[in-house]
Amino acid sequence: MAYSNHVDGSFFVEAEEPCQQKMSMRETAKMIARNKQELIANELSRLACDEYLEDIMQHMRHMEDETLPDANLIDMQREIQWFMRPYLIDFLVEAHAAFSLLPETLFLTVNLLDRYCSKRVVYKQHYQLVGCAALLIAAKYGDKKDRVPQINELNNMCCGLYDAGMFTQMEMHVLNTLDWTIGHPTVDFFSQLIVAEERDSVEVENMASYICEIALYHRDFVSTKPSVMARASLALARAILGKPEVNDGEWDHVENVTLLTLSQHLHQPSATLARKYSSPHLSRVSNKLADFLAQQAAIARRAAAPPSPPCEPSTAKSDNIYSTPHKGLGAVPGVADGYMTPPISPDGACFGQQGVMSKDAYQASIQYPVTPSPQPTEAAHGYHHSQQHMPGHTYFDVDPSRMAY
Repeated sequence: MAYSNHVDGSFFVEAEEPCQQKMSMRETAKMIARNKQELIANELSRLACDEYLEDIMQHMRHMEDETLPDANLIDMQREIQWFMRPYLIDFLVEAHAAFSLLPETLFLTVNLLDRYCSKRVVYKQHYQLVGCAALLIAAKYGDKKDRVPQINELNNMCCGLYDAGMFTQMEMHVLNTLDWTIGHPTVDFFSQLIVAEERDSVEVENMASYICEIALYHRDFVSTKPSVMARASLALARAILGKPEVNDGEWDHVENVTLLTLSQHLHQPSATLARKYSSPHLSRVSNKLADFLAQQAAIARRAAAPPSPPCEPSTAKSDNIYSTPHKGLGAVPGVADGYMTPPISPDGACFGQQGVMSKDAYQASIQYPVTPSPQPTEAAHGYHHSQQHMPGHTYFDVDPSRMAY
């Protein structure tokens, strides 16, 4: 499995010089007509939504349960390990931004990938190929036709590791495995509903999207329902940005656990994802999240280490700063500074004449701490095992029939 590293980060840079062309009268009339048609369609959709909203939400809840991946089944993969997932998600985020696809396309891509991995055995050299096939299917399903990636473009992003026919074969194999069930209510769908209902700002919406994409990198959220993820991410986004929380008191245990787990995975986001959300049109929410976490860390440090009480000024005489320190305890009357250092030699059986410790007594008094021997653990064994399965750059033919178990 090969991943191309982009140094320039051009996928997340906005165009500074927009193309400005004079429109003819005919093109202006067409644009006005399209805008009128869009307004009429939106009004009809709103009326239909008000009438069939309950049925639509019931259908979405059913689809949400039917198309939810199982992380426990992905754990049974023999070659695919969870440490490989961030590298593939980074690749998909870059490809998604390079082709300017819709936000919901990325979430649908990861859903198709996880559903396939929970039903088929995937070899490590095919892991990136499955991700590309899922991106192709998701883009064809819900994105614009002129933005659907071409196979040769994906192959170039994969450093030419696969043939064009391999992408087509894997795409068909993914569709057959999922019984051609592609539709899935993504977290973006539920986020849009909540944002419209609660009238959240664009900044809160972008922060919630950033948090949801951070969750794509972690196993803990593979089997989390998109509706739960949307509500938890929006609540966390409001808290980070200092916005008032709209809590109706109907939070259940799963939503509370999801919110807590999300807050624990925000400290080390992917550099690729942070660069994407540092752009102005996404409200630079990655920078704001980093500032918020830095403030929370500073508060925690101050709470853990309270300031020491002020020391009282010393009243001791300091006439001669080069003199040997004196021992004040047990001072002889008439001697202001007490005994001169060193004091009287200690007495004891272990000390010989003139206060010198004997060699045998010195050796007997030393106690060396015992260093515990490290015991082999399963984590260390798993690490070496995972290192043997790092993705390589080997060419392999795809035979879908061999991948089905």
